[in-house]
Amino acid sequence: MTAIKKSLPRRRFDAVIVGAGGSGMRAALQLSEAGLSVAVLSKVFPTRSHTVAAQGGIGASLGNMSEDNWHYHFYDTVKGSDWLGDQDAIEFMCREAPKVVYELEHFGMPFDRNADGTIYQRPFGGHTANYGEKPVQRACAAADRTGHAMLHTLYQRNIRAKTHFFVEWLALDLIRDAQGDVVGVTALEMETGEVYILEAKITLMATGGAGRIWSASTNAYINTGDGMGMAARAGLPLEDMEFWQFHPTGVAGAGVLLTEGCRGEGGILRNKNGER
Repeated sequence: MTAIKKSLPRRRFDAVIVGAGGSGMRAALQLSEAGLSVAVLSKVFPTRSHTVAAQGGIGASLGNMSEDNWHYHFYDTVKGSDWLGDQDAIEFMCREAPKVVYELEHFGMPFDRNADGTIYQRPFGGHTANYGEKPVQRACAAADRTGHAMLHTLYQRNIRAKTHFFVEWLALDLIRDAQGDVVGVTALEMETGEVYILEAKITLMATGGAGRIWSASTNAYINTGDGMGMAARAGLPLEDMEFWQFHPTGVAGAGVLLTEGCRGEGGILRNKNGER
């Protein structure tokens, strides 16, 4: 039997981003607005990425409802990580969070409002003032559809910036050159079954989690750890694989998420024995 060799069709971009959730689309927007040609691959339509499941809000120490500052936010985040988190990264996140929320507001994200026109903030579990002394309202919310509002806002901005979206495309593997540098990805167009090579100077992975490796999870069926698998097959190191984040409240069996706002408003978690 004679093997038939077929060269794969190629597309070239300055940057290829795998994943069209909140982080993938925000990165794409930054690069597109800088004048780069950017391709974003997504297994689903971008506004159906799993960021859409985020309900409650975005933590940022705006101080619109009560006294707050980024130092309190930093303390809460480090404490919430059981002091195992990357404190440089946590500091950067907490310092920049207010700026990022205002940026989303200017992009057109429809946050809920107070009577004076400022962004409404709600209490969330673990958000405190004065280093754990009392609860604080820090989560910037768009009703209980914050992720939904964010995705639509970022998608519209990317369309305006002329980002190239490859919808219902599945990234298969990273491509590395002779020096070991990543120079793009191979990808499957799900509608036709055709495999393409997408070459890029920059390859960014924003594929989300892998909650579907467990039978019970609030993650969508698309959260299958594709990016981690691609990195592992390419011989790239994976970090902190012992840490998996689970949303602690959901409908038993169905796996439907119940917002963290339930706990922020005073809800208590108990085990099957009624113990806190």
